[in-house]
Amino acid sequence: MAGAIPGIVFLIIILLALSLRIINQYERGVVFRLGRVMTPVREPGITFIVPVIDRLRKITMRIVTLPVDSQKIITKDNVSIDVAAVAYYQISDPVKSVVEIQDVESAIYQIAQTTVRNIVGQNLLDDVLSQTIKINDAIKAILDKTTEKWGVYVSMVELKDIQLPVSMQSAMSAAAQAEREKRAKIIAAEGEALSADALAKAADVISKHPIALQLRNLQVLTEISSDKNSTIIFPAQFMDTVASVRDFMNKESKK
Repeated sequence: MAGAIPGIVFLIIILLALSLRIINQYERGVVFRLGRVMTPVREPGITFIVPVIDRLRKITMRIVTLPVDSQKIITKDNVSIDVAAVAYYQISDPVKSVVEIQDVESAIYQIAQTTVRNIVGQNLLDDVLSQTIKINDAIKAILDKTTEKWGVYVSMVELKDIQLPVSMQSAMSAAAQAEREKRAKIIAAEGEALSADALAKAADVISKHPIALQLRNLQVLTEISSDKNSTIIFPAQFMDTVASVRDFMNKESKK
Protein backbone atom coordinates (compact mmCIF):
# COMPACT_ATOMS: atom_id res chain seq x y z
CA MET A 1 0.00 0.00 0.00
CA ALA A 2 2.85 2.35 0.86
CA GLY A 3 4.44 1.70 -2.50
CA ALA A 4 1.24 2.63 -4.32
CA ILE A 5 1.15 6.17 -2.86
CA PRO A 6 4.18 7.48 -4.81
CA GLY A 7 2.64 6.01 -7.96
CA ILE A 8 -0.61 7.87 -7.35
CA VAL A 9 1.28 11.10 -6.68
CA PHE A 10 3.26 10.61 -9.86
CA LEU A 11 0.03 10.02 -11.81
CA ILE A 12 -1.49 13.19 -10.34
CA ILE A 13 1.59 15.18 -11.35
CA ILE A 14 1.35 13.84 -14.91
CA LEU A 15 -2.36 14.72 -15.09
CA LEU A 16 -1.66 18.23 -13.81
CA ALA A 17 1.12 18.66 -16.37
CA LEU A 18 -1.19 17.52 -19.16
CA SER A 19 -4.04 19.77 -18.03
CA LEU A 20 -1.99 22.92 -17.32
CA ARG A 21 -1.81 25.55 -20.05
CA ILE A 22 -0.40 29.09 -20.09
CA ILE A 23 -2.04 31.75 -22.26
CA ASN A 24 -0.01 34.88 -23.06
CA GLN A 25 -1.32 38.41 -22.58
CA TYR A 26 -1.90 38.89 -26.33
CA GLU A 27 -3.73 35.56 -26.72
CA ARG A 28 -7.13 34.10 -25.94
CA GLY A 29 -7.92 30.40 -25.57
CA VAL A 30 -10.76 28.57 -27.31
CA VAL A 31 -11.48 25.17 -25.73
CA PHE A 32 -13.14 22.33 -27.63
CA ARG A 33 -14.61 19.62 -25.40
CA LEU A 34 -15.49 16.53 -27.36
CA GLY A 35 -15.73 18.74 -30.46
CA ARG A 36 -17.93 21.45 -28.93
CA VAL A 37 -16.80 24.97 -28.09
CA MET A 38 -16.72 25.66 -24.37
CA THR A 39 -17.55 29.15 -23.12
CA PRO A 40 -16.35 31.52 -21.91
CA VAL A 41 -13.14 32.08 -23.84
CA ARG A 42 -10.07 31.49 -21.66
CA GLU A 43 -8.29 34.69 -20.61
CA PRO A 44 -4.51 35.25 -20.31
CA GLY A 45 -2.78 33.44 -17.48
CA ILE A 46 -2.84 29.86 -16.22
CA THR A 47 -5.77 27.72 -17.31
CA PHE A 48 -6.67 24.06 -16.98
CA ILE A 49 -8.22 21.63 -19.43
CA VAL A 50 -9.35 18.04 -19.15
CA PRO A 51 -6.65 15.85 -20.72
CA VAL A 52 -7.67 13.86 -23.80
CA ILE A 53 -11.22 15.28 -23.71
CA ASP A 54 -10.37 18.97 -24.17
CA ARG A 55 -8.38 20.62 -26.95
CA LEU A 56 -7.13 24.22 -26.56
CA ARG A 57 -6.62 26.59 -29.50
CA LYS A 58 -4.64 29.77 -28.77
CA ILE A 59 -5.75 32.76 -30.85
CA THR A 60 -3.52 35.84 -31.11
CA MET A 61 -5.33 39.15 -30.61
CA ARG A 62 -2.52 41.34 -31.93
CA ILE A 63 -2.78 43.40 -35.11
CA VAL A 64 -1.44 41.40 -38.05
CA THR A 65 0.32 43.02 -41.00
CA LEU A 66 -0.66 41.25 -44.22
CA PRO A 67 1.23 42.25 -47.40
CA VAL A 68 -0.79 41.89 -50.60
CA ASP A 69 1.59 41.02 -53.42
CA SER A 70 1.82 43.17 -56.53
CA GLN A 71 -0.65 42.23 -59.26
CA LYS A 72 -1.41 43.52 -62.74
CA ILE A 73 -4.60 45.56 -62.90
CA ILE A 74 -6.25 47.25 -65.90
CA THR A 75 -7.74 50.60 -64.94
CA LYS A 76 -11.02 52.00 -66.26
CA ASP A 77 -9.14 53.85 -69.04
CA ASN A 78 -7.38 50.62 -70.13
CA VAL A 79 -3.96 51.26 -68.60
CA SER A 80 -2.14 48.22 -67.21
CA ILE A 81 -0.47 48.91 -63.86
CA ASP A 82 1.09 46.85 -61.08
CA VAL A 83 -0.38 47.50 -57.65
CA ALA A 84 0.77 46.21 -54.27
CA ALA A 85 -1.02 46.83 -50.99
CA VAL A 86 -0.87 46.06 -47.30
CA ALA A 87 -3.74 45.25 -44.93
CA TYR A 88 -3.88 45.41 -41.14
CA TYR A 89 -6.38 43.21 -39.33
CA GLN A 90 -7.10 41.98 -35.82
CA ILE A 91 -9.15 39.11 -34.40
CA SER A 92 -12.19 40.55 -32.61
CA ASP A 93 -14.00 37.27 -31.88
CA PRO A 94 -11.71 34.26 -31.21
CA VAL A 95 -14.53 31.73 -31.46
CA LYS A 96 -15.73 32.90 -34.88
CA SER A 97 -12.16 33.04 -36.22
CA VAL A 98 -11.83 29.31 -35.45
CA VAL A 99 -15.32 28.02 -36.17
CA GLU A 100 -16.44 30.14 -39.15
CA ILE A 101 -13.29 29.97 -41.30
CA GLN A 102 -10.61 27.34 -41.78
CA ASP A 103 -7.57 29.56 -42.39
CA VAL A 104 -8.38 33.16 -41.53
CA GLU A 105 -5.08 34.64 -42.74
CA SER A 106 -5.25 32.95 -46.14
CA ALA A 107 -8.90 33.93 -46.52
CA ILE A 108 -8.19 37.59 -45.74
CA TYR A 109 -5.27 37.61 -48.16
CA GLN A 110 -7.37 36.22 -51.00
CA ILE A 111 -10.32 38.57 -50.42
CA ALA A 112 -7.95 41.55 -50.04
CA GLN A 113 -6.21 40.75 -53.33
CA THR A 114 -9.52 40.38 -55.15
CA THR A 115 -10.98 43.57 -53.65
CA VAL A 116 -7.90 45.63 -54.52
CA ARG A 117 -8.12 44.44 -58.13
CA ASN A 118 -11.86 45.19 -58.38
CA ILE A 119 -11.75 48.65 -56.77
CA VAL A 120 -8.67 49.87 -58.63
CA GLY A 121 -10.07 48.52 -61.91
CA GLN A 122 -13.16 50.70 -61.48
CA ASN A 123 -11.12 53.93 -61.38
CA LEU A 124 -9.25 55.97 -63.97
CA LEU A 125 -5.46 56.08 -63.74
CA ASP A 126 -5.47 59.72 -62.64
CA ASP A 127 -7.89 58.85 -59.81
CA VAL A 128 -5.73 55.91 -58.71
CA LEU A 129 -2.71 58.19 -58.45
CA SER A 130 -4.43 61.20 -56.88
CA GLN A 131 -7.25 59.69 -54.79
CA THR A 132 -5.52 56.83 -53.00
CA ILE A 133 -7.14 57.72 -49.67
CA LYS A 134 -10.61 57.35 -51.18
CA ILE A 135 -9.67 54.02 -52.78
CA ASN A 136 -8.12 52.77 -49.53
CA ASP A 137 -11.32 53.58 -47.64
CA ALA A 138 -13.45 51.80 -50.24
CA ILE A 139 -11.29 48.65 -50.03
CA LYS A 140 -11.32 48.73 -46.23
CA ALA A 141 -15.11 49.07 -46.10
CA ILE A 142 -15.62 46.00 -48.29
CA LEU A 143 -13.05 43.90 -46.41
CA ASP A 144 -14.40 44.89 -43.02
CA LYS A 145 -17.94 43.97 -44.01
CA THR A 146 -16.84 40.65 -45.52
CA THR A 147 -14.62 39.57 -42.61
CA GLU A 148 -17.04 40.63 -39.87
CA LYS A 149 -18.72 37.20 -39.89
CA TRP A 150 -15.27 35.64 -39.40
CA GLY A 151 -14.68 37.60 -36.20
CA VAL A 152 -12.05 39.81 -37.85
CA TYR A 153 -11.74 43.60 -37.86
CA VAL A 154 -9.77 45.18 -40.73
CA SER A 155 -8.34 48.41 -39.34
CA MET A 156 -6.50 49.72 -42.42
CA VAL A 157 -5.73 49.02 -46.08
CA GLU A 158 -3.08 50.98 -47.98
CA LEU A 159 -1.95 50.93 -51.61
CA LYS A 160 1.80 51.01 -51.03
CA ASP A 161 3.28 50.63 -54.52
CA ILE A 162 1.89 51.57 -57.95
CA GLN A 163 4.11 50.77 -60.95
CA LEU A 164 3.32 52.37 -64.31
CA PRO A 165 4.46 51.15 -67.75
CA VAL A 166 7.65 52.83 -69.02
CA SER A 167 5.80 54.37 -71.97
CA MET A 168 3.18 55.82 -69.61
CA GLN A 169 5.91 57.25 -67.36
CA SER A 170 7.48 59.02 -70.35
CA ALA A 171 4.10 60.38 -71.47
CA MET A 172 3.29 61.66 -67.98
CA SER A 173 6.73 63.24 -67.69
CA ALA A 174 6.23 65.05 -71.02
CA ALA A 175 2.75 66.18 -69.95
CA ALA A 176 4.13 67.49 -66.65
CA GLN A 177 6.89 69.37 -68.48
CA ALA A 178 4.36 70.90 -70.88
CA GLU A 179 2.21 71.95 -67.92
CA ARG A 180 5.17 73.63 -66.24
CA GLU A 181 6.06 75.47 -69.46
CA LYS A 182 2.44 76.60 -69.83
CA ARG A 183 2.43 78.00 -66.32
CA ALA A 184 5.74 79.77 -66.91
CA LYS A 185 4.40 81.42 -70.06
CA ILE A 186 1.21 82.46 -68.30
CA ILE A 187 3.19 84.02 -65.46
CA ALA A 188 5.47 85.82 -67.94
CA ALA A 189 2.45 87.12 -69.86
CA GLU A 190 0.84 88.35 -66.66
CA GLY A 191 4.09 90.13 -65.78
CA GLU A 192 4.19 91.79 -69.19
CA ALA A 193 0.57 92.89 -68.80
CA LEU A 194 1.30 94.45 -65.40
CA SER A 195 4.43 96.10 -66.77
CA ALA A 196 2.53 97.51 -69.77
CA ASP A 197 -0.18 98.83 -67.45
CA ALA A 198 2.40 100.53 -65.23
CA LEU A 199 4.14 102.06 -68.27
CA ALA A 200 0.81 103.33 -69.60
CA LYS A 201 0.12 105.04 -66.26
CA ALA A 202 3.63 106.50 -66.25
CA ALA A 203 3.13 107.80 -69.78
CA ASP A 204 -0.11 109.49 -68.73
CA VAL A 205 1.69 111.23 -65.86
CA ILE A 206 4.59 112.34 -68.09
CA SER A 207 2.20 113.65 -70.76
CA LYS A 208 0.59 115.90 -68.15
CA HIS A 209 3.92 116.97 -66.62
CA PRO A 210 6.66 117.14 -69.31
CA ILE A 211 9.22 118.20 -66.72
CA ALA A 212 8.93 114.70 -65.19
CA LEU A 213 10.64 113.22 -68.25
CA GLN A 214 13.50 115.67 -67.91
CA LEU A 215 13.91 114.84 -64.23
CA ARG A 216 13.96 111.17 -65.13
CA ASN A 217 16.80 111.83 -67.57
CA LEU A 218 18.81 113.52 -64.82
CA GLN A 219 18.15 110.60 -62.49
CA VAL A 220 19.43 108.13 -65.07
CA LEU A 221 22.61 110.19 -65.50
CA THR A 222 23.11 110.24 -61.74
CA GLU A 223 22.80 106.47 -61.58
CA ILE A 224 25.31 106.06 -64.40
CA SER A 225 27.80 108.37 -62.76
CA SER A 226 27.86 106.24 -59.60
CA ASP A 227 29.99 103.72 -61.50
CA LYS A 228 33.53 105.12 -61.72
CA ASN A 229 34.41 102.94 -64.70
CA SER A 230 31.47 104.16 -66.75
CA THR A 231 31.84 106.46 -69.73
CA ILE A 232 29.01 109.00 -69.71
CA ILE A 233 27.80 110.32 -73.03
CA PHE A 234 25.60 113.37 -72.76
CA PRO A 235 22.81 113.38 -75.29
CA ALA A 236 22.12 116.47 -77.37
CA GLN A 237 18.93 117.10 -75.43
CA PHE A 238 20.81 117.33 -72.17
CA MET A 239 21.13 121.11 -72.46
CA ASP A 240 17.43 121.29 -73.25
CA THR A 241 16.81 119.25 -70.14
CA VAL A 242 18.87 121.61 -68.00
CA ALA A 243 17.12 124.62 -69.49
CA SER A 244 13.72 123.05 -68.94
CA VAL A 245 14.53 122.34 -65.32
CA ARG A 246 15.81 125.92 -64.81
CA ASP A 247 12.65 127.37 -66.34
CA PHE A 248 10.51 125.12 -64.19
CA MET A 249 12.34 126.20 -61.04
CA ASN A 250 11.98 129.87 -61.98
CA LYS A 251 8.25 129.47 -62.52
CA GLU A 252 7.88 127.73 -59.20
CA SER A 253 9.81 130.46 -57.37
CA LYS A 254 7.59 133.22 -58.82
CA LYS A 255 4.40 131.56 -57.53
